[in-house]
Formats: sequence, C-alpha cells, structure tokens
Amino acid sequence: MSPSQPITSPRSIIPGSGSPPTPTAWQSAFSNALPYEAFLKEYATVENKEKWETARSHVSLTSDHQKVLEGFVRRMPVMVLTGAWCGDCASQCPIFKHFSDATTCIDLRFLDRDAQPEIAAHLTVCGGQRVPVAIFLSEDFFPIVTHGDRTLSAYRIAIAEHAGSSCSTGIIQPSEEALQSVISDWLDVFERVQLILRLSGRLRKIHND
Repeated sequence: MSPSQPITSPRSIIPGSGSPPTPTAWQSAFSNALPYEAFLKEYATVENKEKWETARSHVSLTSDHQKVLEGFVRRMPVMVLTGAWCGDCASQCPIFKHFSDATTCIDLRFLDRDAQPEIAAHLTVCGGQRVPVAIFLSEDFFPIVTHGDRTLSAYRIAIAEHAGSSCSTGIIQPSEEALQSVISDWLDVFERVQLILRLSGRLRKIHND
C-alpha cells in the first residue's frame, strides 16, 4: 500500500441493529398521547380511577421538591407508557402529575401500553413490556433518557417484602416514608434531565443563554 493511501477498515454491520425512532416519530407519538385526566377518562374503569385518585391524594411535595421544580427553565416533554389497570402505574403516575402541576416546563402525557405497539417496542425493560416507563424528550423531541418501571427505593421495598408479582395491585398504599423516597427518586430523574437540557450546548445556542 502506498503511504499516500488512507488506511481504512471494513465497515461492520451489526445484524438486527435497526433504527431508533426519529424526533418526528417521537413527536407524533407524543401528540397522540393524552394528559392525565384525559387518559383516565379514555382508558380507566371506575375501579382504576379510584386507585389512581387515591394514590394522587396521598402524594405531597415538600418545600425542597417545590424549589427544585420551580427552578426548571427548559421545556421538557415527558411521555409515560402506562396502563390504567397497572398498580405500579396507579401509585407512580400521580407523582408525575404533581410534578407537572408545580412547573409549566414539564409537558406531561400518558400513552397506553397497547395504543402504539411500534413505539412501545422501544420502551421495554429487561426485554419485557413493563409499565410505567417514562421517556424524557428535548423541546424538539430528541430522546434524552428513559426510566421505569420502578425506582430504586421501590425495588428495595419490593425485595424486602419478597414481592412475587410483576405488577402490584395498587390497593395497598405505601407508607409515607416509602412514598417520599419514591417521589425523591423520580424527582432526581426529572432534575437530571432538566440539567442536561439546561447545559446542552445545542439548546443554549437556540436560546442564547
């Protein structure tokens, strides 16, 4: 080989690597997802609604939680893959509603697990279609992170109680201490995404900040 010729290596194609959804696809899915009350009206039975609203009434944000949320400045669309029938969803999704009520920066939507299978396929946990799973997006719908189906605190509680089911019933409400731990876990995820967006060089150029 001549010294003037570039050294190249053959391109390796990984079978099954596929293509993730584009920002346009995520935006379309988000547009088809529903706000909290509209989601429950569309998909929840009377029993489902009672579980979600009971859980919602038990959620309270501390002054520290409020302070974090009030400091958000970037719009962050959050789409939660969920099921009205799911106990884990009934206990956690109302937390997200409280977050979104505390700041206009969180644009929160809920997508039924079976409504758009082509999107749900990209939101699996350990190869399974578990819920809830939240995908956090930039204002122009680039995916940032996904998180679900339970937080670390929730899994610690589950393993301590030797929980055997893949999805709780949502009938038994967690203790106040356990609930506050789960709220803090989720707020850490929301805050991390907000900081990623806030410090993004690309978005700082757009907003000139």
